[in-house]
Amino acid sequence: MIRVLFWSGTFWPNIGGVEVSAATLLAALRKRGCEYVVVTPKIHADLPDEEHYDGFPIYRVAFRNHLATGSIHHVVTTKQRVASLKRAFAPDLIHINAVGVDNFFHLATVNEHQAPVLVTLHGKWPEKANTIVAETLRTADWVAGCSSAILEDARKLVPEIIPRSSVIHNGVEPLPAPAPLPFDPPILLCLGRLIRDKGFDLALTAFRTVLNRFPTVRLVLAGDGPEKASLEKQAREQGISHSVHFAGWLAPNKVRELINSSTIALLPSRQDSFPLVALEAAAVARPVIVSSAGGLPEIVLHGQTGLIVQKENSEGLADAISFLLHHPAAAAQMGQKARDRVQAKFSWKACVDSYDLLYRKMVYGAISASSAAT
Repeated sequence: MIRVLFWSGTFWPNIGGVEVSAATLLAALRKRGCEYVVVTPKIHADLPDEEHYDGFPIYRVAFRNHLATGSIHHVVTTKQRVASLKRAFAPDLIHINAVGVDNFFHLATVNEHQAPVLVTLHGKWPEKANTIVAETLRTADWVAGCSSAILEDARKLVPEIIPRSSVIHNGVEPLPAPAPLPFDPPILLCLGRLIRDKGFDLALTAFRTVLNRFPTVRLVLAGDGPEKASLEKQAREQGISHSVHFAGWLAPNKVRELINSSTIALLPSRQDSFPLVALEAAAVARPVIVSSAGGLPEIVLHGQTGLIVQKENSEGLADAISFLLHHPAAAAQMGQKARDRVQAKFSWKACVDSYDLLYRKMVYGAISASSAAT
């Protein structure tokens, strides 16, 4: 049995790629002999400080609020709570999943209980957290990036982690047999949090051009977030709202159904580390069009499993969509190759196996910050 304190920058009840992957990973590694306690920020005041999810104890702490207020009392109280939790659970390993300002409290209590520390990087951390993130990486025994792109950012920030870091790509579980690509009408899908980084405004701009070329095409934007009203307004102002459907938030099982009913998945992100939706779309043989941002080019082989366009390039996105709609056989072929590649390179089993092996190496002494084993 390996006891793991899983310190996650985000967790259930949030549901996104990072949260779903984290919960699924914990469930898989529990079957292999790991026991978990989850520590995560308390992002809503109405959430309980302690509860269980799928058998995992969750401890929520208002890290960011306490740091933002500058209250010495709140900071000290929070530090004491984290220290008490570390001593009481006595983990064999501390796994920090996504970095940020919250890690201040991990660093402040690092001497309360000695255990190797693994950091997994997801997404771009805010610049204001650079000092805390750098120290978190510097003191970690191993750093894993969900993509080569995000790991390279970390290595630039803290070069000394190079010999004790590696890439562990996200993976997806086997999905049902894919439905044929629909072309009557063709359905384009944007799926994710409705935030500026996802570039859905670029998808709307590109869609206006595509709609002029293919009048029956439809665009589905699935997800919720602060940009929803702005995107709805943009669709109205561009005169395309009759062909755009805002599906809202969907449960994970509904997400897979929606992907399997689409023709092409679009990820025109301005910033993205290694989005799960791109893997899920590829896994059901959907050709994926992505931007050149972050880890997206690691998922798509241009011209083979999908298409890559330069970020912030709505014209290039429109042309890429139009090419696949003009060539349905090529689109279907790319989708099948994407499915084959996901099964070979980005399987869920490979991801779980990698973490299982890394956990055991770290806990049983094969890896440490001083030895920097490979």
